[in-house]
Amino acid sequence: TTIRVWSAADGAHLCTLEGHTSAVLSVAAGLDGTVYSGSWDKTVRVWAGDDGRPLRTLQGHTDAVLAVAVGSDGTIYSASLDKTIRVWSGATCAVRVDVADSFRRLALGRGDKLYSSFGEMDGSSVW
Repeated sequence: TTIRVWSAADGAHLCTLEGHTSAVLSVAAGLDGTVYSGSWDKTVRVWAGDDGRPLRTLQGHTDAVLAVAVGSDGTIYSASLDKTIRVWSGATCAVRVDVADSFRRLALGRGDKLYSSFGEMDGSSVW
């Protein structure tokens, strides 16, 4: 239910992010230091990385959020056990993609190309 933020330079504990009502399953960091998290509570939360302030909660998934990623422009991507990938603009789900399986991991590459994987060894996709 919590996320701890540490300094990579000296290992000092910087802040604790609290607010999810169930276990946190994924964390991503934006270029500006903002922190994004997905949880069994079916939400994506956005945090100020410097002091742990909650900035917003994204709701819409109907099952646990397994993966989050953030684009260079701040666009948020989330994948859930509900077999959807959602693309968020601000606090609004701008795009919902129904998929055949629950994606476990998301990553963004050059040009914000979205990479995803499902299962342990079942396969992967590029969007």
